[in-house]
Amino acid sequence: SLQPVVSLIAGILILVVPRLLNYIVAVYLIVIGILGLVR
Repeated sequence: SLQPVVSLIAGILILVVPRLLNYIVAVYLIVIGILGLVR
């Protein structure tokens, strides 16, 4: 499955660019919110 690979890459990116974490969390929350509204 891709989950471990995606997690690993995301972790490395966050270490390299700490600000990226804010964007990732924001995008994740927005996507979850949109999916929740669509359903």
